[in-house]
Amino acid sequence: MKTYISYCAIAFMTASVGLAQAAERPADVPEGMGALPASVPVPADNPMTPAKVELGKQLYLDPALSKSGNISCNSCHNLGSWGVDNQVRSIGHKWQRGGRNAPTSFNAAFWSTQFWDGRAPQLEDQAKGPPMNPVEMADDTEAQLVARLQEAGYGPEFDKVFGKNGLSFNNMAKAIGAFERTLLTPDAPFDRYVRGEGDISAAAKRGMKKVDDIGCTSCHSGPLFTNNTFQQFNYGTDTGREAVTGKHDDDHYFRVQSWRNVAMTAPYFHDGSVKTLSEAVRIMARVQLGTKLSDADVADIVAFLKTLTGTPPSVTYPVFPRPAGHALNWMD
Repeated sequence: MKTYISYCAIAFMTASVGLAQAAERPADVPEGMGALPASVPVPADNPMTPAKVELGKQLYLDPALSKSGNISCNSCHNLGSWGVDNQVRSIGHKWQRGGRNAPTSFNAAFWSTQFWDGRAPQLEDQAKGPPMNPVEMADDTEAQLVARLQEAGYGPEFDKVFGKNGLSFNNMAKAIGAFERTLLTPDAPFDRYVRGEGDISAAAKRGMKKVDDIGCTSCHSGPLFTNNTFQQFNYGTDTGREAVTGKHDDDHYFRVQSWRNVAMTAPYFHDGSVKTLSEAVRIMARVQLGTKLSDADVADIVAFLKTLTGTPPSVTYPVFPRPAGHALNWMD
């Protein structure tokens, strides 16, 4: 049984969605809103294959990518909890805490850049960051990590996917990126509604109208409910994108997060300081739009946001390559 979304399946989903969208679109759905796309952009230099996706899944879940052997991609972006760890800030090497709340890996293939500050253009670039971060996986060098993966028995696995001597830091990132492009969450109640296949509650419909009326959808727009831009959010002390560009004009600018599955990814904001979705809605309305929402409006908007919770991908835990008879070279 495959443990990833196959490319035939994605193509079938695309065709099926196309047919479904031929049904009448409800008149009350604001312009621009739509169902989650069924396929993702794939870079020309990293085509997806079943074997590459399977290798990427192993690497995503394997703590061998970390210096201590305790931290994996899944530690902070847990596939069993909607691609996040539900921590204010994630736990990394030697129980250190990261600087920001971990965003979800679900649907991340749709974002124009990765991380809150957009410092990684693609999933492959993002996958290279945590292994070398001293607070996260804390590997000393790329060569150190590659040597550990070789010792673990990954060499033949990489050769099957990338050819002879295929085990490299870059190819590790390519495999993880390929796997993450399968982590889609289709078929949310809103998706079924907009395709004419189901209904959502009256409260959710009021919330859908309210977010459009007050201007939320100027940034949280389109089928992804993000316009994939950077916007200023004067909340907290984090300088955001300024730390990447060095430009004061980028102070407190962050990538607009998607509303997809937002009900399942608490706590909220770049600093993880807000525990509840209702409070996050109030703060965003006040800080970004200068609007004070009533309790009823907040409840309606939360009801709408909950309709954007899709079907999570089903991923079975793999057996990792490991040497027989001795342990890997873990370090403090």
